[in-house]
Amino acid sequence: MRFSASAGDKLIATLRRVEGTQAAGTGDGGQAIVERAPVSTGREAHVTEACGYRFFGGWRSDPFFFDTKGALNNLQFTGDDFLADKDVCSIVLERPNSALAPKRVGLWARTLDGVGGGWVQVDRGALPAQAVFLVNTERDAYMEGEPAEDDRFVPVFAHSLEHTGGYAPEEAKRAARTLLPDVLFYDPTRPASFPSNGRTLTDDAGDAFLAILTNGKVTGDKIGPHDDLLAEFPYLGPPHNA
Repeated sequence: MRFSASAGDKLIATLRRVEGTQAAGTGDGGQAIVERAPVSTGREAHVTEACGYRFFGGWRSDPFFFDTKGALNNLQFTGDDFLADKDVCSIVLERPNSALAPKRVGLWARTLDGVGGGWVQVDRGALPAQAVFLVNTERDAYMEGEPAEDDRFVPVFAHSLEHTGGYAPEEAKRAARTLLPDVLFYDPTRPASFPSNGRTLTDDAGDAFLAILTNGKVTGDKIGPHDDLLAEFPYLGPPHNA
């Protein structure tokens, strides 16, 4: 997925399917699926359909729900959803399950930023929150890496889990390995449900992470899903501040 400006400085998006070793690069290879799709900057959702895919890019109501202030206050949660009135620049892509392998696959995403005429990976991930709570001084290396290399971060995660959850050293390593490599596994033959199979917008992924982070001492932040989700594509509610 690449975003760029068109005539009149309007943002457009191009979606390409890239396979094999080429997928690890930063070029414009691969098969073009969606081209010059408009990016939505207001309340109206501009949806582009092509080749069995549906694409949306632009501002929407943030679907993630979490008591951020409580997390910063030594995990003293009050049920204050910091994200309830926030917007997020979103990418929503719908594709047929037949476009995936007919068995469980591992999914992750990365973000590239144009720097000095080239593209640099500045973010990546699949599972929620762990890049915020567990990477410590290794944050830059983690963000620049990829799941195939994640075994090197097990000691870093384990050290953090010893501190946050009171894990014994070997227990901390076992818990860290449940979070690494940082991929979201999904079997298209089964219903999506976090953390066992993919993730829906109403799954309480924050609570699942808190239970691991604290070794079961904290199991929730007293917040549930947002009520502005849509039943139809792009599923995310209109932005609050269009």
